[in-house]
Amino acid sequence: MTDGTTGARRRAVPAAGAKPASRVRMSAAQRREQLISIGRQVFAEKGFDATSIEEVASRAKVSKPVVYEHFGGKEGLYAVVVDREVRALLDRITTALTAGHPHELLEQAALALLTYIEEETPGFRVLVRESPLMSATGNFSSVMNDVGHQVEHILGAEFSSRGYDPKLAELYSQALVGMVALTGRWWLEVRKPRKETVAAHLVNLAWNGLSHLEAKPGLITRKRA
Repeated sequence: MTDGTTGARRRAVPAAGAKPASRVRMSAAQRREQLISIGRQVFAEKGFDATSIEEVASRAKVSKPVVYEHFGGKEGLYAVVVDREVRALLDRITTALTAGHPHELLEQAALALLTYIEEETPGFRVLVRESPLMSATGNFSSVMNDVGHQVEHILGAEFSSRGYDPKLAELYSQALVGMVALTGRWWLEVRKPRKETVAAHLVNLAWNGLSHLEAKPGLITRKRA
């Protein structure tokens, strides 16, 4: 006669010929995507300097050489993450610019940026964090510059039709895009009011300001001797 413990042990023994369960191996492409996703999250949480390959490998449950094999190091992983976010944000904003009226275009651009911040918060945090690797062609500023050039073309045509100097369209486009971008960074932390309200107020300020532009503005302040 055997006790319950012995019986439990016997039941736990696999039947003859049974194969032990094995872990499903990822393909190289799947592993690369996993590492990019984990790297994106860690860079968003800690920034470039404080992120280590050890932590990325640990979260992915792989050895450090696996990460090096795919990206060559932390810099390579970071460059891939940033490049993807730059393209994703730019695609969202340019795709949103569909309506013909400048007022609607401003609304679409503002709402597209806020929606990206809301839905892709880790990616946006990666873009707005400063890094020694950030270049003029791969960061949040570069995305905003690209958007600014698109807005410049829109404003240039509008300025010409209203009798304003179209050469100043670049200045105004940078001012408008900068206003939306900085407000977006603020909203990233506070998350209120709701994004539609934020977009409406941004466009209210921008559009009503543009609607009442002076053709040749001048400063009303005077330096005191």
